[in-house]
Amino acid sequence: MPETNASHTFWMEEALREADKARAIGEVPIGAVIVCDGEIIGRGHNLRETSADPTAHAEMIAIREASEALGAWRLLNCTLYVTLEPCPMCAGAIVQARVPTVVYGTPDPKAGCAGTLMNLLQESRFNHRTEVVPSILQQECAAQLTDFFRELRRKKTAEEPPEHPIE
Repeated sequence: MPETNASHTFWMEEALREADKARAIGEVPIGAVIVCDGEIIGRGHNLRETSADPTAHAEMIAIREASEALGAWRLLNCTLYVTLEPCPMCAGAIVQARVPTVVYGTPDPKAGCAGTLMNLLQESRFNHRTEVVPSILQQECAAQLTDFFRELRRKKTAEEPPEHPIE
């Protein structure tokens, strides 16, 4: 399937479904899929809390699964779709895996390394650079995160005891 906005939208919807899996288990809803020759060969969703593993980001899990599917560490001819702009760790893994294209949903103003804070994916000093396609289903991806954190704050506020309990 040639990469067009319609195909980017189609695959980003798959990444959003992965993010839904994370949300269902109380994880920050971030999802990723890796597509090669019109087929998903890697899926991942955030599992940092569940696995107590700081590297259990959606992209890292999808990269591991795709590498296993291909039997290779080079993910040539693949496109990674992720709902949130990759962080420094994930951007580094993407470069190391030689992923040619990354499509992301919403920018990450706190850790985005595909153009927001810096652009590790297109750093000319590295031996590999990745094409970046930003803002595919941006509103849907951002809303998913905003809703999750809004609900988390609401629950936290409801659980907090009053400042001055009545005795």
